Amino acid sequence: MSIAIVETTNEGLKRAYQVTIPAQDIAARVDGEVRRMAPSARMPGFRPGKVPPNLLKKMHGPALMQEALQTSIREAMDSLIRDRQLRPATQPDVALGEGYKDGADAELSVALEVLPAIAVPDLAGLALEKLVVPVSEAEVDEAVTRIASSSKRFADAAQGHVAAEGDQIVVDFLGMIDGVAFEGGKAEDAAIELGAGRFIPGFEEQLTGVSAGDERQIAVTFPADYPAAHLAGKEARFDVTVKAVKTAAETAIDDDFAKNLGLTDLEQLRGLLRGQLEQESAGQTRTQMKRALLDKLAAEHSFEVPQGMVEAEFAQIWQQLVEETKREADPAAAMAEIEAEKGDYRAIAERRVRLGLLLSEIGQANGIEITQQEMSTLVSRAAQQYRPEDRQRFADYIAQDAMAAAQLRAPMYEEKVVDFLFGKAEVTTREVTAEELQAAIEAEDGAIGHVHGPDCDHDHDHHHGHDHGAAKKPAAKKAKSEPAAEDAAVQPAKKAKVKPAGTPAVEEAAAAEAGASPARKPAAKKARPAEAEDVPAEAAKPKRAKKAVAADGA
Repeated sequence: MSIAIVETTNEGLKRAYQVTIPAQDIAARVDGEVRRMAPSARMPGFRPGKVPPNLLKKMHGPALMQEALQTSIREAMDSLIRDRQLRPATQPDVALGEGYKDGADAELSVALEVLPAIAVPDLAGLALEKLVVPVSEAEVDEAVTRIASSSKRFADAAQGHVAAEGDQIVVDFLGMIDGVAFEGGKAEDAAIELGAGRFIPGFEEQLTGVSAGDERQIAVTFPADYPAAHLAGKEARFDVTVKAVKTAAETAIDDDFAKNLGLTDLEQLRGLLRGQLEQESAGQTRTQMKRALLDKLAAEHSFEVPQGMVEAEFAQIWQQLVEETKREADPAAAMAEIEAEKGDYRAIAERRVRLGLLLSEIGQANGIEITQQEMSTLVSRAAQQYRPEDRQRFADYIAQDAMAAAQLRAPMYEEKVVDFLFGKAEVTTREVTAEELQAAIEAEDGAIGHVHGPDCDHDHDHHHGHDHGAAKKPAAKKAKSEPAAEDAAVQPAKKAKVKPAGTPAVEEAAAAEAGASPARKPAAKKARPAEAEDVPAEAAKPKRAKKAVAADGA
């Protein structure tokens, strides 16, 4: 293919070219397709395979020309990227000249951003402090006590006993709004622990002081933000019949208590709880170390990053923040607040992209990859969120979509790179209190979640990306509010398309050298969660995460 290429822009990471595809190359491709069709072509008046080429071209010309043009453009772009040794950060913007007509040269305008050249850091001097919190026996005692208190046993109270906070009452109730019973407002033999706060405000309180056999009529108002919209803010009346009053029986913390939980003895229970506490503490320690690591990398490496990636990452951040403001008590005020901090969020997006590119380079330079077995495990776990009948469809979708597969494996890839860096660092350990560890986590300057580095080399047909919308956690006020605790950017790839606003730059990178299309959602539908009961608020309103940027998102 004899294309002509003229570079028109070379500024920083921006490149632009004029690419000319000769008309004869496109025509030759059309003629080749006609020759391929001829042996099997059929047309009235001609024997099979004997249709004249000029008639075939007349009949199928427009479609053949369009296909030939698209193929020629695709090959021209591959040639441009290969011959000029380009590493596109996002999908190149290709425009065909407005005046193009069949039979003429195809004039293309191509604009793109390329990946920066990043020097792999020397890890010889990397030093990190590891803050650890020993688990005390007192903490284990407290955990055992919590389990015992949550495993309360209730026994019938003495006749005439007046129900008090901490007691359990068994009741039948019927709820009505404006004298009409409503769906979900009726129950029989409902067990209510007074003071537990599992029912809507005022419900438990008005039943304090009842005895078995009592009948009461209570009035309550559903909260304005009650999950069931048809009840939110409504005044209701409940007719309640008390069938029994029970008092809590003290739970003895001994071997029998452990056996009732399915364990051998109390020491086994304590061991399990100790291990859980140690695991939680280790998770916090890892968070602290990871944030410190990323802050060191950010402080020591400054290079230009593709603004297309930054804009895509910022769009993802911004979309999450906007969605969160809609759940605030005063959406307009919340929106004004994030608007005032828009520059901070854009800086967060740029930092994410920079760290993502850096971790990508480190991973590639050191041969870090996700094995096929690990990938199979990731697919299997992710498929569990779908209905059983849709899980194979999900697995097939991942197998067929390069970007989706890349997004799925990216978080694990990042953790592998981080573990590699931990192994290379000189680590000093210091024991601290839980409060000191939390303070150290919140004091880190980092404002980044998962830096999803790809598990591939820039110049090979592999794929990488990100798929993680982890739950947000409060962080230092300084860090502002970063929407997803574990989101960040990675190196993009040869043909990764920039998707509309709201798509993270990380996902743009997921198709990396393979030229995969942006990820699509699989046809499989997620299983619906169990329906929450409408009344009286056993389905407690979930707590909404505070808008805060997690420095690392662990």
